[in-house]
Amino acid sequence: MGNDDLSACLNGEYVVLEPLSLSHVAALSLAVIDGELWRLWFTSVPEPCEMKAYVMKALADKSRGECFPFAVRDKVSGEIVGCTRICHWESEHRHLEIGYTWYAKRAQRTGINTEAKLLLLTFAFEILEAITVEFRTHWHNQASRQAIARLGAKQDGVLRNNKILKDGTIRDTVVYSIIDSEWVAVKQHLLFRLQQRP
Repeated sequence: MGNDDLSACLNGEYVVLEPLSLSHVAALSLAVIDGELWRLWFTSVPEPCEMKAYVMKALADKSRGECFPFAVRDKVSGEIVGCTRICHWESEHRHLEIGYTWYAKRAQRTGINTEAKLLLLTFAFEILEAITVEFRTHWHNQASRQAIARLGAKQDGVLRNNKILKDGTIRDTVVYSIIDSEWVAVKQHLLFRLQQRP
């Protein structure tokens, strides 16, 4: 399946995942200021002045069939509050990763991430027919690790000295995954979590 097959938005009750475009740069530049997310040393969130290059890189990866990048819109406020994407898509192995996810501080712990992941996982398992969906994060990013575990993903292991970050520090990467046989239970779990929100 090509990236042209993902030209429409993914719609939920709380969020809309809009295919990323250069028209999102200004709104994303504002969103990233809320919480000054780029200052978290263990993340790879762009500074506002880097946002256009960040989006252009994502679109270049998309044009090569490697990813499906999205801007995340809060349906209540109507504002763009972050980014996420399906990446490292290996169609021949039916394997992909969900990553490059970040949200403005005001959107964190609101149900937005849970529903965004539900939409992406549904697309991954039910449309792309993935057999494995992977999540990766920095060893020291405890908030991200907890959020991934809350989705129902299981930790596969830790890749030691896996990446050299732009500040020169070396990242140990924690790898999690959900496999196709687990999807029905994970989907039920995520739907239940969303139903429990006020």
